[in-house]
Amino acid sequence: MSSTSRVPPPSPPLVPPLSDGVPDGVRAQDGVAAPAAGGSAAPAVRAQLLATEHWSLLATRSTTWSEVMSRISIHLTVSSAALVVLALVAQATGFGGPFRVLSIGLASAVLVLGTLTGMRVMNASNDDAALVLGMNRLRAAYLEMDPGLSRYLVTSAHDDKDGVMATYLMGMPRSMPSHVLASTAMFMNVVNSIVAGTLGALVASAAGAPVAAVAVVGAGAGLGYLAGALEVGRRLFSESPVAARFPTPAAGRPGP
Repeated sequence: MSSTSRVPPPSPPLVPPLSDGVPDGVRAQDGVAAPAAGGSAAPAVRAQLLATEHWSLLATRSTTWSEVMSRISIHLTVSSAALVVLALVAQATGFGGPFRVLSIGLASAVLVLGTLTGMRVMNASNDDAALVLGMNRLRAAYLEMDPGLSRYLVTSAHDDKDGVMATYLMGMPRSMPSHVLASTAMFMNVVNSIVAGTLGALVASAAGAPVAAVAVVGAGAGLGYLAGALEVGRRLFSESPVAARFPTPAAGRPGP
């Protein structure tokens, strides 16, 4: 017998590799390991993970709208301060040339700040729709684990446009025009349109236009700004932010 010890052969792997070299039950997608189709986590663990994601989306939504409301408050405060300044200047100097120059400058500044605030509100509204869509998708996962929960939910479990609107309405009857007209984005658009119309009228008056022309220019500037803002909003919200995985059944969609 040889004095050299024989090395035993290596033990076979506990998990046989697949054809691509990845162990069964583990897949790498975007650099993150994930369980294969069907999932291997216990139902309690899956529910906990879904609930954590749900609370994360809720916190993001709350933080977003808190920041947006602060921006709107700042804008309205600046607008009010501009009116106070104009009132004090009018009392001191009258409505002559200095007042017109100052009013045009302040109206322009308020309109720029209002436009930026309106853009933030529209972006936040689009983000809010994406967050609601994500929570709808999580509810679909809840219903996969326990279909009996559907009778207790007032919000949707479908991640398309109809599902998002169903979550916003929570079963209450409301038309789309009512939802749009009462929105925060529409509020900002109307405020900015009033400022734009005022600015147009001030410029026309400073140029020496007659009263009728001043009125026409002011109305045209305000309506033009409103039409442009509505078109931007329509294009922004015309499509769903992500592809639907759990679309609303045809029977559950609202009629024309």
